Amino acid sequence: MSEKLGFGIVGCGLVSQFHGAAINASEQAELVAAFDVNPERLDKFVGQYGGEKAASFEALLEDERIDVINVLTPNAYHAQFAIPAMDAGKHVIVEKPPEMTLEKTDAMIEAAKRNNVKLAISLQVRFRKPIERIKEAIDSGRFGRLLCGDTFMKWFRPTDYYLMDDWRSKREEGAGVTIQHAFHYIDLLYHLVGPVKRVEAKMTNVAHPQVKLEDTLLAFLEYENGAFGVVEASTGLWPGTDIRVEINGENGTAIMQGERMITWEFRDEQPEDEEIRRLGSEQIKTAAGGAADFAYFEHQYLIEDMIRAIVTDTQPRVTAESARGTLELALAMYKSADEGRPVDLPLQ
Repeated sequence: MSEKLGFGIVGCGLVSQFHGAAINASEQAELVAAFDVNPERLDKFVGQYGGEKAASFEALLEDERIDVINVLTPNAYHAQFAIPAMDAGKHVIVEKPPEMTLEKTDAMIEAAKRNNVKLAISLQVRFRKPIERIKEAIDSGRFGRLLCGDTFMKWFRPTDYYLMDDWRSKREEGAGVTIQHAFHYIDLLYHLVGPVKRVEAKMTNVAHPQVKLEDTLLAFLEYENGAFGVVEASTGLWPGTDIRVEINGENGTAIMQGERMITWEFRDEQPEDEEIRRLGSEQIKTAAGGAADFAYFEHQYLIEDMIRAIVTDTQPRVTAESARGTLELALAMYKSADEGRPVDLPLQ
């Protein structure tokens, strides 16, 4: 590809630094402009990552140099920016979760189809090398019958994290450990093990009494394929430890901790297995102890995958349709915790 594709940013909060760094690191992308309703945030972002300061969101839509708009606003406002962007003919990357309701997510999916543009969701942990190898092994049947798929996210965030932006302490705007933090790892279970037919969840607040939302989630999953699993997630467990994703089948077990493979054992040993066991590094942080304690390179994979999809006129690897399934599961967890009973999927 001889020319770079132009990117625009709407929303210059905490996560924008990873998108900005990823765009700048890619030889295929150019950061053209950004917009935020907060002038100080916008100044800081442009000062650090470059690009122009757009006078308005509409100015991003009218800029012919911009091919892709990254929607990085608070979670409950994704659709109100993503849909006009797609109606303006822009391809769109939306931060996770896709939205806070299935209806708004469906409206975004329809807008992408209506305008013949690409829509991807920022679930970049799917690009983690151990996850890719686990997915390949599942799809090839190497695990045999899947028995168990679990994720454990024992992180820590200080109360100041929840107070740094108004929306971060409001569940209806997408705050709380389930949708704001654990969504990536709930998504990995959905991506790897498949749809869930029943979930039973409990939520509580163990370490942030000043904030009226859940900082801890426990959920039991029954998958459609007969496997079972557990989600344990918290931002109240100091000092925070690396996430674990554990997949067990009748013929093998794989465990990722942080971004490294720590267990890869199968009844049928293959020549490539020893190399797979060495994937990842303990030196790469994965946000266990701080909201900005992770690298941007997985976002770069996401950016370059969107460029690939545009150039080849194929779908991005992380579609909104697939992320919708994860959102439905997270919403079922809220329903189960609120009503104190198991909840069947799909939601009615």
